[in-house]
Amino acid sequence: MYNKILKSRLVLALFVFGFVLNINAQSVDEGKQLFKDKGCAACHNRNMKDKLVGPGLAGVEGRWEKKEDLFKWIKNPQDLLTANHPYATKLFEANNKIPMTPSPGLTDKEIESILLYVRSQSGEKIASAGGAKDNALALKGKELFKSKGCAACHDSKFKGDLVGPNLLKVSGKWTNKAELYAWIRNPQKLLEAKHEYATKLFEKYSKIPMTPNPTITDDEIKAILAYTENPESANAPVAKAKSDENEYLDLAKTKAVATDVPGFFSSLTFYLILFVLLLLVALIMAYRVAKTRVRAYKDEFGEDKKVSVLGILFANRTVLKFATFGFVVFGIYFTAVRGIALGRQQDYQPDQPIAYSHKVHAGDNQIDCEFCHDAARRSRHAMIPGTNTCMKCHKGIKKGSQYGTQELTKIYASIGFDPSTGKYIKGYDKMSQEDVKKVFTSWLKKENKGDDAVADKQWKNIVASLTNEYKDKVQGPIEWNRVHNLPDHVYFNHSQHVTVGKIACQECHGPIEEMETVKQYAPLSMGWCVNCHRKTNVKFEDNKYYDKYFAKYHAEMNEGKRSGVTVKDIGGLDCQKCHY
Repeated sequence: MYNKILKSRLVLALFVFGFVLNINAQSVDEGKQLFKDKGCAACHNRNMKDKLVGPGLAGVEGRWEKKEDLFKWIKNPQDLLTANHPYATKLFEANNKIPMTPSPGLTDKEIESILLYVRSQSGEKIASAGGAKDNALALKGKELFKSKGCAACHDSKFKGDLVGPNLLKVSGKWTNKAELYAWIRNPQKLLEAKHEYATKLFEKYSKIPMTPNPTITDDEIKAILAYTENPESANAPVAKAKSDENEYLDLAKTKAVATDVPGFFSSLTFYLILFVLLLLVALIMAYRVAKTRVRAYKDEFGEDKKVSVLGILFANRTVLKFATFGFVVFGIYFTAVRGIALGRQQDYQPDQPIAYSHKVHAGDNQIDCEFCHDAARRSRHAMIPGTNTCMKCHKGIKKGSQYGTQELTKIYASIGFDPSTGKYIKGYDKMSQEDVKKVFTSWLKKENKGDDAVADKQWKNIVASLTNEYKDKVQGPIEWNRVHNLPDHVYFNHSQHVTVGKIACQECHGPIEEMETVKQYAPLSMGWCVNCHRKTNVKFEDNKYYDKYFAKYHAEMNEGKRSGVTVKDIGGLDCQKCHY
């Protein structure tokens, strides 16, 4: 009898717990996690508006006539492409014929959560995309402006000069379009030929040579110039969903949904409440068992038996069994979770010797990550940029948008560049600290309207940032604090992921373009890496390496038996690949 009571109460508790979790199944938080875990963020921009590998997802529901077709596309895009679905085919061709990664394991409820997250991130009422075709060239130009490194030296907001001139309507500044194309490809050639306008540009902008782009095509230049002619045309409106506008959440509502409701179910408060509820169920069951025993005792011996609270808690076998089971389960769970997390540093965000803002550089100015971390595409390590990389821009930009002169002077003091004269200091490494101080405090005083106190205070900050117990002079490399640090027994190759895999930096490092101070975004755990290998498709077509190997997969793809090949399929889960 008591076992039946125990079972029924336990089943009821588990049912209630499952029901509570199910209520939360379709939520912004879950959608956000799924967007990350299912690999959506590898190909789609998190702001939902801008194109990455795939299109911006804002208003995606309104661009499909049938919602069930959208769900089919997410689960298995190859089915719709094989059936020549008009919009699926159009999408495929518009995005360089890069196949979308199938997600056959996603449930309809999970897709709804992802779509809810997409709507929440859009943060605005989604407008019609009628003019998207007309803006295609400028949109392409906007992407090339960043990927070709234009944003490193030219203001991406087209408001003024940066290292190079403002490029707004730059076509009209050249009398001969062919010469403009030649300047973009090989500026040195025009300078050697003493081209009048090219020479004038070179001298006006501190004789800083423009970076050549010998491989850029005419079509790519045309797209960039279309973008510079009318930058606003690249901000194409997003398609409006056919359902009522009120279905879409504005930014304030999104924050409320994301933080107040769904987050509760993953908080410590939720688990404490759950523990208390389960304990209450156990106590009620124990009390009823004890009461029944008292009644049985009276029936047999004709007298009452006293039952204390402590007796119910510590002498009742039902309570002890339940408590032991709970402690074992929760103990193993929390021990395992904390054990796995040992030594990890997700969200680690150390201060740096220079207040370098990725938001300003990668976000506002849209400087491509590989412009500074150029080793990422050709080496195992992404590398910390050398000071000479900073000087490519800051030889001309001598005043920062946030911190004025102090932070940039740290760069100059490190490498030995005199910002007053615009030249490098000869014999700088052998200069005394007093002489170095005179050079830079003179500059700081001039930039701070002759204020000696401010100049002296800024210099002390510079010395504190560039020296330590092992380095007693400001000359020499800047000692940055490492943020990401894999264990010694783990092998990771940036070039394999960036160049071969075409993985966006944001996939592992998060929205780096929004960070003032960089933090470790991903857990960088083995499980996190393995899951990525399980779901990520490799670039299998038109790859000569894979032509020679894995002929079986080529045959299966040609026969339509498989829509793609994941990293897992080609050995991405082999232990020796990362732990050699």
